[in-house]
Amino acid sequence: MAGGSDAKAASDGIDPAVDPALAERIRLVLFGSPVARALGVGLARLSVDRATAVLPFRTQNVTVGDIVHGGVIAALIDIAGVAAALSGAASEGLRGSATSQLSISYLAPAKGVALAAEARVLRRGRRQAVVDVEVRAADLVAKALVTVALF
Repeated sequence: MAGGSDAKAASDGIDPAVDPALAERIRLVLFGSPVARALGVGLARLSVDRATAVLPFRTQNVTVGDIVHGGVIAALIDIAGVAAALSGAASEGLRGSATSQLSISYLAPAKGVALAAEARVLRRGRRQAVVDVEVRAADLVAKALVTVALF
């Protein structure tokens, strides 16, 4: 890419098609939040209506032995889901967002592994987005549906 800001955005894993103001909000508010920082959640990729959040394995995030705590996985899902919802929203007039519903099926234990949450908007309206999220290590660990209110 020839443009400086486009090249920087692409190297950050952020598609230049994402509104820069929303990309910055996602970086600062979601991935820069105290919870995300404490857990180690990072942004790997962001494009319109899609986001990938990563969670390195940390002993502070386990429940028993080396199994990643379900609540930590839920936080990863929530962050990825909201990032995907915001990535394709209309920034004009958008004051905020909140998860209004979160449904998770845990399918396998995450034993001593880093995780990636792939979030994809299934349906978007003016005031809400419904997002499908899959959490994987090598195998599928959890499947979730996140409804995000946009206001």
